[in-house]
Amino acid sequence: MQLPENTIIDKRKLTGYLLKFQEKDDKSKFLGKAGYTLDNWELLENDLRLLLKKSETFFAHATKFGDYYEIVGELHRPNQTVLRVKTIWMKERFSDRIKFITLFPYK
Repeated sequence: MQLPENTIIDKRKLTGYLLKFQEKDDKSKFLGKAGYTLDNWELLENDLRLLLKKSETFFAHATKFGDYYEIVGELHRPNQTVLRVKTIWMKERFSDRIKFITLFPYK
C-alpha cells in the first residue's frame, strides 16, 4: 500500500517537536546527525515525502481515532549521512485525512 502524495505533514510537527530539543524523547539530536535543523526543516519535509513515494506502507493498528500505518526507510540528506527511520502515519476515522505523526530511529 502507498499513502497519497497529499498526505499532511504539519510544519509544527517538524519545527515544534522533531527538530526542537526536548528534555524527554528528543529526536533533534538524531536528525541533526544528518544535518536536519530548524533552519532547513523543509528538507526534512521533502525527504519524508520522498519516503512516502518510494516505500511500502504497512498497517499497524486501529484506534477510535483512526488507522495507524508504518513506513520503515532511509532519509539520505542533507550531509550524506543516512538515517534509518520508522515513521508513523494516521488516517483519521471521521475525516479520512492522512497525516504524519512521528518518526523514530530504526535499527
